[in-house]
Amino acid sequence: MTNVFIDGSAGTTGLKIFDLLAKRPDISLIRLPEELRKDPAARADAINSADIVFLCLPDAAAREAVSFIRNKNTAVIDTSTAHRTSDDWEYGFAELSCRRERIAASKRIANPGCHASGFLALTEPLVREGIIKPDAALTCFSLTGYSGGGKKMIAEYEDKNRSIELSAPRQYGLAQTHKHLPEMQKIAGLSISPAFCPIVADYFCGMQVTVPLFAKDVKGNIEDIKAIYAEKYNSKIVHFENSEAGLIAANAYAGRDDMAVSVYGNEDRILLVSTFDNLGKGASGAAIQNMNILLGIDETTGLIV
Repeated sequence: MTNVFIDGSAGTTGLKIFDLLAKRPDISLIRLPEELRKDPAARADAINSADIVFLCLPDAAAREAVSFIRNKNTAVIDTSTAHRTSDDWEYGFAELSCRRERIAASKRIANPGCHASGFLALTEPLVREGIIKPDAALTCFSLTGYSGGGKKMIAEYEDKNRSIELSAPRQYGLAQTHKHLPEMQKIAGLSISPAFCPIVADYFCGMQVTVPLFAKDVKGNIEDIKAIYAEKYNSKIVHFENSEAGLIAANAYAGRDDMAVSVYGNEDRILLVSTFDNLGKGASGAAIQNMNILLGIDETTGLIV
């Protein structure tokens, strides 16, 4: 039996992790009474009593939680932004080069950001294989459901008296300082951050990330990219597939924990597309996959794929 504590279980990511783990007979969840949920001493006791801790907290609170750890056997999976570019933490996207083995051997795992997950699945293998140059000036367009904004945004979208503006897609991150940009650049192996265009729309969950390329900026062609993806992404969690429908819904993978990686276009212009759930492979599902890797069990245990 594995003892698990979720610090920050009241947020959207923490709640989903809790719901998925509560169904598992191999997991014993450590729970704090509501009045002690934010008490530092109670949190510290729970953290050091756990085999695995999920941090579903703001960055500062996540760093504080890590400072509480005295048990050298306690492994931490942090879903905040706090440690994603730290050299002392392993980046928790198992499908990227050599990451799975390093996750399995680590006690400090930084769960990827949702937008970053889609971007890195598309770009990291192409940079590594020399298809995209490290100094490439890339653009990333990412469409997400409103659940990615947390409880406050969910309440705004589901309010019957909401602003009419919420009925249309809304672009944000306009100053090009989105919190996912540092990990997108570093983990992809790029020398500059992409121009990033995140958009939230009026549906609950689901994400679609697109990276457009011009053939002149690619070493190889569209078939080379397809071959790399087909070889690399052939698991139940991340898989290469191309829809022939002519349309791809951003919520096609809503409620699931897997991701589809696709390539479209022609000999002049290429579209790299990843489709997944921002709360699944983009957050809670990825965190549980990382836990399963730590436990040495089937990565899909407890996931919907």
